Amino acid sequence: MISLASLFNFNVDSDSIQVGSYIIERRDVYNSLSTIIKILIILIIMYSAIKIGNKLIERYVSKQQNFRFSLDEKKAKTIGAILKSVLRYSVYFIGVLSVIETGFGRIGLTFAGIGGVAIGFGSQSLVKDIINGFFILFEDQFAVGDYIHIDDKGGIVESLELRVTKIRDFNGDLHIIPNGLITKVTNHSRGNIRIQVDIDISYDEDVDKAIEIISKLCDRFKNENENVEEGPSVLGVQGFKEGGVTIRIAGKAKPMTQWDTEMKLRKEIRETLKSENINIHYPKVKFVKE
Repeated sequence: MISLASLFNFNVDSDSIQVGSYIIERRDVYNSLSTIIKILIILIIMYSAIKIGNKLIERYVSKQQNFRFSLDEKKAKTIGAILKSVLRYSVYFIGVLSVIETGFGRIGLTFAGIGGVAIGFGSQSLVKDIINGFFILFEDQFAVGDYIHIDDKGGIVESLELRVTKIRDFNGDLHIIPNGLITKVTNHSRGNIRIQVDIDISYDEDVDKAIEIISKLCDRFKNENENVEEGPSVLGVQGFKEGGVTIRIAGKAKPMTQWDTEMKLRKEIRETLKSENINIHYPKVKFVKE
């Protein structure tokens, strides 16, 4: 039976440890432990740098409104997202190089350089993403918080980063789109947005009376809703349907408030017409006895 004492042979004079037939120099053990500790310290510094940097960027974004030359909230958030992206990529790049240099020395850096050149030849899309991201930022095509459509993907811009844009649609799905693939953007958050409500009243009702009642309501609605920028006003009779006349009301509201404004307007029109005994058209079934 082989004992543990026979496997390990500590030679103090030669500063070595023999494990079976293998001899391990003590300085090799110290060097390995030192390298592992250095790598751990580098990783901790990377983590801390990203955390602290993000906090400083968020503090700058939140306080920039007090500066003499300040940005609006959307642009400030966009700049903050870009700065966080640049910080993250910079820390990762410097940290990985430091880990390679610590773990493998100059040989590791040489291979890293060769690998970097090889990656560089295949990174045209990455460079295109970054350059297009800068153009999007400097041309102010859209900002964080805007409601946009990129091709068939639409939603609220959640993040504009150095390489990708993240938009979240109204179903809650997050779409991550490389900036290099963004060629056409429809921004629904620049300028006032059209609101439109169609109301169907019965053919038996007085159309002029209904239009007069709705017009008075629209004047009151504008004064009571700060999101309304223009109108709303009655455009007139839009069309004829089976059993009813369609009256169209239109106006303009602040960006991202159009849906809520339309719902409130529909509700008030319905309640007002009901109180004035104006019948709103709805499908009816009549039974006729022969």
